[in-house]
Amino acid sequence: MNNRTLFIIIAHVIHVVLCSNPKLNFREKEKEILDQILGPGRYDARIRPSGVNGTDGPAVVHVNIFIRSISKIDDVTMEYSVQLTFREQWLDERLKFNDYGERLKYLTLTQANRVWMPDLFFSNEKEGHFHDIIMPNVYIRIYPDGSVLYSIRISLTLSCPMNLKLYPLDRQICSLRMASYGWTTADLVFLWKEVDPVQVVKNLHLPRFTLEKFLTDYCNSKTNTGEYSCLKVDLLFKREFSYYLIQIYIPCCMLVIVSWVSFWLDQGAVPARVSLGVTTLLTMATQTSGINASLPPVSYTKAIDVWTGVCLTFVFGALLEFALVNYASRSDMHRENMKKQRRQCELEHAASMDATSDLMDSDSNATFAMKPLVRHPGDPLSMEKVRQCEIHMQPARPNCCRSWLSKFPTRSKRIDVISRITFPLVFALFNVIYWSTYLFREEAEES
Repeated sequence: MNNRTLFIIIAHVIHVVLCSNPKLNFREKEKEILDQILGPGRYDARIRPSGVNGTDGPAVVHVNIFIRSISKIDDVTMEYSVQLTFREQWLDERLKFNDYGERLKYLTLTQANRVWMPDLFFSNEKEGHFHDIIMPNVYIRIYPDGSVLYSIRISLTLSCPMNLKLYPLDRQICSLRMASYGWTTADLVFLWKEVDPVQVVKNLHLPRFTLEKFLTDYCNSKTNTGEYSCLKVDLLFKREFSYYLIQIYIPCCMLVIVSWVSFWLDQGAVPARVSLGVTTLLTMATQTSGINASLPPVSYTKAIDVWTGVCLTFVFGALLEFALVNYASRSDMHRENMKKQRRQCELEHAASMDATSDLMDSDSNATFAMKPLVRHPGDPLSMEKVRQCEIHMQPARPNCCRSWLSKFPTRSKRIDVISRITFPLVFALFNVIYWSTYLFREEAEES
């Protein structure tokens, strides 16, 4: 009997004894195994594991994350906060142990400094912290084949550069980047887990956004000290438009429509029209400043800037329209006074001419008859001249706009009537152009 056969028999006997002894304390066996594989002089946490199949290649670390919640997406500071469970898994053959017939599935550690750890960091992190309530939310599992699973719950505040040209009809891509800090790709390589590299909690709730999808990719970076492995996940957020429709677009439309009420007020109601125009203008300006206060001061024009700017222009135009109506009304009054004075002068002149004619007719010493200076309508000579003028004059073409405006004798009234039609039509045309332009651009960017 050789040594190999003897070893097999001894192992079989030990296995039978262990399986037949239900009172064996495997917790003590865990302690013995941990002392054996992590004891002094047996394991050095400063040395990285070997590569695939024990080669000198880089250690391969598989990564996956579980997104628990996304608390906020801040447009002003261009950042977002996320809470996630971060997991790494790699193979360290120095940590192999006997599982006693699959009775020990894995060993659990709570101290990460006992084994070698990848030096991963989040490159676009602004702030971050671990969770220590009630105990530190971290564990390390060591499997019999030497596989190591590291899991930790963390909260991060990450930068997210945003393009707000289509705000609030925009979509934003926020990235989560993870890279090695000191180990180059010759020593350490990060890979996404093949199955479910990114998991998202069900019923993820965001106040003003919807998480449409996410994409995983690699982002290795080269510096003057070498090439470093990097992973990234892009989160595509779509802004919820219903909030902005209720809070911004509909109130702005209402303010513009209220400013048109002044077109239907009497021209003499100066206090009512002035107070209405000034109130709507100030309200619109206040709402515009409130919208801009919740956004970063970017150098380009946003979609919301176009909307508020045009609405403010319409409200201001309604106020200017009243100023024009007031000027035209005073001009009409002045013209009417001039006409009255002219008629009075003509009547006085005609009366004086009639008196002179009567005096000349009553003079018995006159030797000839004076021709009248003014022809009466029934005079045959004047009627003949009128017929000649009608023959040479062309008939005037009927104009519907002029005939309709002729119903309003004063210019001030005509300005009000034209404004009642022009302002709503131009605003409706602006809405058609605005929504077709920005919705088309949104679909183009999405495709």
